[in-house]
Amino acid sequence: MWFDESIIYQIYPLGLCDALKGGTPDEHKILKVIEFIPHIKKLGATCVLFNPLFASDYHGYDTKDFLTVDPRLGTNEDLKTVCKAIKDAGLKIMFDGVFNHVGRGFWAFRDVQEHKWDSAYKDWFKISFDGNSNYNDGFWYEGWEGHFELVKLNTWNGEVRDHIYQVMKNWVSEYDIDGLRLDVAYCLDADFLKALRWYAGQVKEDFVLLGETLHGDYNRWMNDEACHSVTNYECYKGLYSSFNSGNMFEIAHSLNRQFSDEPWSLYTGKHLLSFADNHDVTRVATILSDKKHLKPIYGMVFGMPGVPSIYYGSEWGIEGDKHWGDESLRPSLDKPEWNGLSDFIASLAKAKASSDALNYGSYKNILIQPKQLIFERRTGSERVLVAINADSNEFRAHFDAQCGRATDMITGELHDFGGGSLMEPYSVHFWKCE
Repeated sequence: MWFDESIIYQIYPLGLCDALKGGTPDEHKILKVIEFIPHIKKLGATCVLFNPLFASDYHGYDTKDFLTVDPRLGTNEDLKTVCKAIKDAGLKIMFDGVFNHVGRGFWAFRDVQEHKWDSAYKDWFKISFDGNSNYNDGFWYEGWEGHFELVKLNTWNGEVRDHIYQVMKNWVSEYDIDGLRLDVAYCLDADFLKALRWYAGQVKEDFVLLGETLHGDYNRWMNDEACHSVTNYECYKGLYSSFNSGNMFEIAHSLNRQFSDEPWSLYTGKHLLSFADNHDVTRVATILSDKKHLKPIYGMVFGMPGVPSIYYGSEWGIEGDKHWGDESLRPSLDKPEWNGLSDFIASLAKAKASSDALNYGSYKNILIQPKQLIFERRTGSERVLVAINADSNEFRAHFDAQCGRATDMITGELHDFGGGSLMEPYSVHFWKCE
């Protein structure tokens, strides 16, 4: 599947295009994305993942209409123009499927507010007319995790499912998308996920479902009757925590637990989404105690098993703290920037794109020290050693490389394992063994 070899570039369009605080269709703000396409290509990304694009009450996850582009961003025709430009550049597209809940302004919920019992849509939601809401609607309804501005959809209802199928079909036919991120997939019933997986197979060949998951055994949501892939939040935490605490044992344990060849490993052979940050968490340049860890942490994201994701702006190191509010994580940017970190990420992307082992290889820990980690990625045709030094001092690693020489896939330089392997301060090496 194309997703298994992809590199994701994630955009929160209401933020990037300065639309959170308002906008009108005739401003065509979504067209700004077109200016980013050459930058995305240069970075080496192969797929653009959009967070919500369609009409909503405010932040996009409070949908009012799945079929109308948010007027603050522009028009449906504007989005078609953007998607065509992305496809013309040879990139894939994924949209955010927010199918667990909608906003209070969602057209069917507004009908229930007006007609109560007589609404044809009352069974689209989990409603009781024996109670009341904190908005004094005259009925109680289930909200998402206690957030009553987000109205839980009744995904057991056949009409709701048919509507969502129609939305997916529309997004494929109108915008030629290649997959969906399923928001809060951990909240979706297994039967509904099974239905979405079935319809994904009908709507387009190799149509991908990427589920948002946080804790627990991800196999609950990632299997042949659910999502193809999920977000790897376990390793997200392990990544920044290992660098900040000088404890590479944490991330090495998580990766071994998830991807090794041991019979108890959880996700061996699967392609989870790997990321250093996204629209919901503090920017990696802010959460890292030492900013010189930016290159090594991205080296881990691209070297570990999984599909790496880059969140817009983080490739040149912008900051944003979750404690400052979600808006600080989702800024408007006038234009893409490029610096040494961007160059380095592009070199990682180029290495991964050309490597069978980095895309499909097994995982094995080779050397673990508090601030150093070397692990092996191997397939039948290729073997790569990923070496990370998170220390401010150089480190000479002595280990059995099982080969004499290698080529660093990041720099192209030859490496001789004789006498130990020098790992420069804050360095990353992808050694392809001869």
